[in-house]
Amino acid sequence: MATRLRNFQDIFAQATIKLPRAVIWTSIALALVVLIAVVAAFFIDEPLRRQTEARINAALKGYTVRIGALDFHPIGFSLDLEDTVIIQNANPEPPVARIPNLTASVDWKALLFGRVVADFTIDDPVVVINLKHSESERRDPEALHERGWQAALQAIYPLKINEFVISNGQLTYLDRGPYRPLQLHNIDFTARNIRNVRSNPGEYPSDVHLQAVVFEKGRVDLDGRADFLAEPHVAFTADVAFDQIDLSYFRPITERYHFDVRGGVISTAGKLEYAANKKILDVPDLRVDGLIADYKHVEKSAPTEELAKKTGRAIEQKSNDPSLEVRFNNVRIAGGELGMVNRAAKPEYRLFVTKTQLDISNLSNQAEAGVATARARGLFMGSGKLDASARFRPRGKSANFDLRLVIEETEMKVMNGLFLATGNFDVNAGFFSLFTEITVRDGAVDGYVKPLFRDVDVYDAKQDKKKNVLRQIYEGIVGGLSWLLENKPRDQVATTTRISGQLSNPETSTFDLTLGLIENAFFKAILPGLERSLETERRTKK
Repeated sequence: MATRLRNFQDIFAQATIKLPRAVIWTSIALALVVLIAVVAAFFIDEPLRRQTEARINAALKGYTVRIGALDFHPIGFSLDLEDTVIIQNANPEPPVARIPNLTASVDWKALLFGRVVADFTIDDPVVVINLKHSESERRDPEALHERGWQAALQAIYPLKINEFVISNGQLTYLDRGPYRPLQLHNIDFTARNIRNVRSNPGEYPSDVHLQAVVFEKGRVDLDGRADFLAEPHVAFTADVAFDQIDLSYFRPITERYHFDVRGGVISTAGKLEYAANKKILDVPDLRVDGLIADYKHVEKSAPTEELAKKTGRAIEQKSNDPSLEVRFNNVRIAGGELGMVNRAAKPEYRLFVTKTQLDISNLSNQAEAGVATARARGLFMGSGKLDASARFRPRGKSANFDLRLVIEETEMKVMNGLFLATGNFDVNAGFFSLFTEITVRDGAVDGYVKPLFRDVDVYDAKQDKKKNVLRQIYEGIVGGLSWLLENKPRDQVATTTRISGQLSNPETSTFDLTLGLIENAFFKAILPGLERSLETERRTKK
């Protein structure tokens, strides 16, 4: 053993004799520098943590950051922030975000091209936003992107961020009530070449990729390019795909807009572009399967009036906007149930269509796209065959479209809620049908509405014996008149009403007009139509 040690010492001595003294002392100096840097880093971690935390919080407005620990690595000039927590000052519990680890380092690849920039990597972040957080943001006059987040990130590391990576992230939104949280998990996001030299408008020099699991089974994938230096905000273009997104998770949000979405799965893919002077949404195909949804009417106005006005205004504001292009080539809603609940009526009632299949083609906010078509089929109130179609022509100074609606052989008994709310009676038997065709051209309306009733039985002494005497007399008169005016041998009551004239407001939106005309053709035609049929029959018999 001693012999081997002496041999090793001899070899080492010979090697050092052959090395120049300058190299030996330089190596020793470098080793000492590294050792000193490592020891110094150990002692400066805590002061640097406090300083970094203070700079971040000085940049932020309305939020506070707490850094659990900072680990500086002098070799490689990188640092790690560990156990970072972000809270909203107005609602500190729960924290908005928890970040187990954030690493900032020199982008050595960019350094080869003469650019001194940084890479940021965030591992396993968990972001939780609840209703109180979002309401605080909504009430705050200062926009979220003006709260200093970019400056806060820059306060972590002295170099500009060139690559930003999020690995295995989780985003959760919690609303009030017993609703399931909206959650994205397994989020992977990458943005590269952020600090590119300024590009020309319409050019996107930076790669952007995003993929995540949505709720339980859904997925979102985004693959595109961005210009992070564009003014006044980031610009990007991307191919986006959503697959098997469960719409019922959005129920707490849709209910605030009077829509109760209880089921349905959406899948789609398209192109999205967002820039200062250009916004494009181009969707070749969109499919919704098993949609179960109701529109809840709560105002005293007509059931579709409120929805038509709000939606119509939103649509018309963006119609033919040169900076916004929206295109849906093919939209299909299949196998669902769509309804309208009138909560303003006494008693309230629900009208619905089951086994719905709705197809929309060539839908766009630009007139140059040409004619858009829509076709809807299903079972009205679960029994009557419904078939509707519409053609929407490019808009000039006023709406131009054709509308056709056919409802055949609906069992009237399931419509008793409507009859009680509008006529204060119910029926025991009978069938209802409706036929209407309406055309709108340059402010002029022309068409007809024809409601039809068959085998109507309004009064049943056995069923109605518990009702008061006046109610029984009223229902008996309605039933008797229906029987008197039956069209032998078909046992039908029918009347046709013409619709023609100029619109009082030619600038009314196409959406507003369409819903309004459907309302007049249906909601306002059933009982008035029956009354007109009775009156016509009386004159005929005189």
